Amino acid sequence: MSKSMSKPEDTPAFVPYANEADVIEIGRLMLENRLDRITISGDVDLTADKHGLEAARRLHALLGQVVASLESRDLPDQLPPPPVETVDNPFA
Repeated sequence: MSKSMSKPEDTPAFVPYANEADVIEIGRLMLENRLDRITISGDVDLTADKHGLEAARRLHALLGQVVASLESRDLPDQLPPPPVETVDNPFA
């Protein structure tokens, strides 16, 4: 099996919203941890075989952790937009 499809017990702990470093891969799907969001990008084929079932279970477990983390918080209606910082053009 490829590293990105290792068994869940081989996967390092993914604590949603805990840091700006963790990235979990399922197929070509990436879940990137941030302090205020989880970014999901890429794609994964959930095929009708054991490999697809394993990928679906991993995705389900990770999204379940995200939902549980969100449900345990006092959430705002919407996050404020990120601050915009203007910097001098280094090429000017």
